[in-house]
Amino acid sequence: MQRRLSAFTPHLAVVVLLACACLAETAPVIKVADLGNGIRLHYQEQGAGPPLIFVHGSLSDGGYWSDQIAPFAQHYHVIAYSRRYNYPNDNPARSGYSAVTDSEDLAALIRLLHVGKAIVVGHSYGALTALFLETRHPELLLAAVLAEPPAISLLNHLPGPESKAGRQAFRDIQRRMVEPMQRAFRQGETEAGVAVFIDYVFHDAHAWQKMPESSRKETLRDAHEWDVMMTQGTLFPEISPREIRKVRVPTLLLLGAKTYPFLTLITQELDRLLPQREEIVFPNAGHQMWYQQPDDCRSDVEAFLAHAGIR
Repeated sequence: MQRRLSAFTPHLAVVVLLACACLAETAPVIKVADLGNGIRLHYQEQGAGPPLIFVHGSLSDGGYWSDQIAPFAQHYHVIAYSRRYNYPNDNPARSGYSAVTDSEDLAALIRLLHVGKAIVVGHSYGALTALFLETRHPELLLAAVLAEPPAISLLNHLPGPESKAGRQAFRDIQRRMVEPMQRAFRQGETEAGVAVFIDYVFHDAHAWQKMPESSRKETLRDAHEWDVMMTQGTLFPEISPREIRKVRVPTLLLLGAKTYPFLTLITQELDRLLPQREEIVFPNAGHQMWYQQPDDCRSDVEAFLAHAGIR
């Protein structure tokens, strides 16, 4: 799992990024959106045109998209925010937290900013957030780009010869990842819980310990969402094939050929279920295709949007 130094500054509610001679004159501005009920989301925006909102994954924050903001801002009004419990947000813990909650936060953010219908680009858990937004608030969307959403419940509904593999993968994720993570977080052992996840996805019992200390510290900075989710919420909420079949939002699916096998199964199932979709597979990338092939990801997304008449 790759990490990136966030562009966010934690100690100010509204921060103007300090410009220097080497930065563009239109550097993004960090702002805070007050959604009400004590929930505030830090975000940055740049550019003009159709609104395009970036949604990051777990163990990450809005700074994940730092390298993509300026290029996309040449044609779009770009917004990149941190989800409810990710750095530098400091929101009160609420029960029932999951990707469904994040999708409702995103819907509220879109309405609050008065941008009209938006393009939503999500990676990993951010893509799951975007998928729930498609099923619950399609009226807010022009299009969606989903990079490997962990819609884990779909593994129990795969058709034909993949049915057995899907159910086995689901049980393995629950037994060797979700349940040990829940135990650790409920005991207040955040680092142990994160280690379970890292070791599982890398198929290496020592993957967490092999990470540089600086990377571990940065990762733990964005682990608070799991403190809330694992003790008071749901990591992988249920989403049914029936719900997905009803989606009429133009959707681009991005998949790394070298990603985790269960995410390949899920993306292939979404490709089967979504009525208006395209799929692009990056043969030389894994789950972090936005870091491994950033230019290809951007050009493919822009081509998809241009083909959909969104520019």
